[in-house]
Amino acid sequence: MNTAQKKSAPSFSLFKSLQFFLSLCLTPKKRSQEGFPIASPKELCAESKLSTASAIASGTVLGTYEDTRFKSESKKLALKSVDILGLGIGSDLEKKLKYTEDVCSGIILGKELVNAPANVLTPEVLAEEASKIASMYNDVFSATILNVEQCKELKMGSYLGVAAASENPPHFIHLCYKPPGGSVKPKLALVGKGLTFDRREAHRGAKVCGASGARRKAREAHEVHEACEAHEARASNNTGGGYDIKTGPVCLIELMKFDMGGSAAVLGAAKALGQIKPARVEVHFIIAACENMISGTGLRPGDILTASNGKTIEVVGTRSIRSLSMCFVTVYCRECLSNREKEYIGIVDLATLTGACRVALGPLIAGIFTPSDDLASEVIAASEVSGEKLWRLPLEESYWESMKSGVADMVNTGGRQGGAITAALFLKQFVDEKVQWMHIDMAGPVWNDKKKAATGFGISTLVEWVLKNSS
Repeated sequence: MNTAQKKSAPSFSLFKSLQFFLSLCLTPKKRSQEGFPIASPKELCAESKLSTASAIASGTVLGTYEDTRFKSESKKLALKSVDILGLGIGSDLEKKLKYTEDVCSGIILGKELVNAPANVLTPEVLAEEASKIASMYNDVFSATILNVEQCKELKMGSYLGVAAASENPPHFIHLCYKPPGGSVKPKLALVGKGLTFDRREAHRGAKVCGASGARRKAREAHEVHEACEAHEARASNNTGGGYDIKTGPVCLIELMKFDMGGSAAVLGAAKALGQIKPARVEVHFIIAACENMISGTGLRPGDILTASNGKTIEVVGTRSIRSLSMCFVTVYCRECLSNREKEYIGIVDLATLTGACRVALGPLIAGIFTPSDDLASEVIAASEVSGEKLWRLPLEESYWESMKSGVADMVNTGGRQGGAITAALFLKQFVDEKVQWMHIDMAGPVWNDKKKAATGFGISTLVEWVLKNSS
């Protein structure tokens, strides 16, 4: 690998290429040790050498990783170590590689959480995973898990409404990271949507799977998936219940396990930060874990819910109730991030929220929404280090007209057009205006259709953002 052409830190496209390259080179081999000689000219700065070493390490760990937990047989990787030659030695390199290893461990956790099916990863199990992190790194973490009765006491009406139809009770998860030494300057919150299964795809079978065979044959699987997303937006007012028992490659209801991808990113970042232990920053990791199912106790079209901040929501689309589980979380953050000392406060929420965002930006790019230019700059800068692709979309306030209700303060879903924007505007109604807030719609990049597996998206960007605020 000749790095002479780039004297600055390599882009993350190198990291992505390395993952693919190393998975091809290393996985089939039976050797336990491998070496990579790097031609590094004298002009290459120390930072670039460290970044290149980090990219190779990340590519090795993640490129050779395969989730085989649910397979009856799996081949064990013989590779035990990789030697990187030509990038120097010393404590800085060791520190960089240790950091890379910590982030990769968080990404792998995130992948495994998303890959796990809903009969394995229930809201209770997700809460247990959070508690494990707090237990493993109990010098910096504490965990609070709220049950149904405690959620009722806090008037989490919108969240409990989403969970009402499931036999698996909801669990509200709050991890708190406080740095060693106790000195805290900024307070941050990472919020992840935690629907361990979302039955919102159930209608796709009736509306989309019934399309002509010629149409299905004319498109590749991923193109049909995008067509499904468009149909979902068109049919947002068709809110009756019922599973489609003829689930097929077009319906994709089996992938609704990834609707907790936001919470997986948050917990993956928590695990990484528990090992890195950044100083001078307090971080709250908050997840409203639940299932969106169908039963006699579930939400009906026209139901009105009251959120914990007193605002009322008319449910006009039961397939678009995933944002309801996020309402209380941002209100809850007000207590966690009290501004008595005027310290910097930032909230970033991540959710696989809308098919509209996937249709607009495709499977590789997440959409970000924030009224704060400063926060946008910070998170985008973090993503440029991690290489995860973000694109800022507008919070067009005039679109809020489509979210107004005649009988309540708002409805839970707008019309077909601008669906990702109206969903973000809905969440914005529950955010303290004094707090810098960002919503990341990661519906596209949460899943790799080709590999049929989770990507671990968002974790490395979150870690970078927290670290930038700790310095």
